[in-house]
Amino acid sequence: MSNVNITTTESDSTALTAIEQQHAEMTGSLTAHVSALLSAVASGDQSAAQAARTAAVSWSQQNVLAYLDAEEKVLYPVAAAKSEGRLLVEALHADHETIAGLVNELAQAPDGVRAVAAATALRVAMVGHLAKQDQQLLPLLAAAPDVSLSDLHSQLDTAAGLAAETTPAADAHADGHDCTCGETDEKGYPELDARVVPHAIRHATVFGALDAVRPGKGLILVAPHDPLPLLAQLERRSPGAFEVSYVERGPEAWRLAIVRN
Repeated sequence: MSNVNITTTESDSTALTAIEQQHAEMTGSLTAHVSALLSAVASGDQSAAQAARTAAVSWSQQNVLAYLDAEEKVLYPVAAAKSEGRLLVEALHADHETIAGLVNELAQAPDGVRAVAAATALRVAMVGHLAKQDQQLLPLLAAAPDVSLSDLHSQLDTAAGLAAETTPAADAHADGHDCTCGETDEKGYPELDARVVPHAIRHATVFGALDAVRPGKGLILVAPHDPLPLLAQLERRSPGAFEVSYVERGPEAWRLAIVRN
């Protein structure tokens, strides 16, 4: 996120930031689903593992695959029309095939271990794909004087129809260090270390992860400072939806339990 992206208009700059934030939220939600599956499989609870896998597959089909399809329809034809974008679009098409295959592999996995392997690979593939979007595709489109990234963003949202988080991640029952976003605390909540997330997308990543939390469950947020601005933004975004308690108050890290009501 340290790249400086050149846009032709203020509306394009706003659209660029909005798409990057959308990508961060998607990454956060996918991470939470993978974390829940890893923890459930590690616990040996087959019912919880199946519930976690069902939730992850459903969310991926409604959000990840829908978003990839929207990219194909909205962004790629415009980028492919640019000589400097053709090879990039080919690489992004290849990503789509890989990601769709991993979603299917997750759905069809015969046991928990192979489901975990597919889910972990899916997260890695999706994070890499979105990084190509943020670092290569979006700057290319934003810098083109004949392209309105703002219009493309509106079309992308319409085409994707991203589903709200209607299938929260299943409970994480196991202790241990199995989740992709960090450790697991004494209550079994997955731990999200925001210190390793780039500052520009930190809040969006946290919100995406919280969107995947089911009522009565939560996550442990690790922050480099007291995250009062984030908590205020969370309350504005989802009034009364979460209960927050401090587990640790600095000086090197702040750890908060955030539980959905």
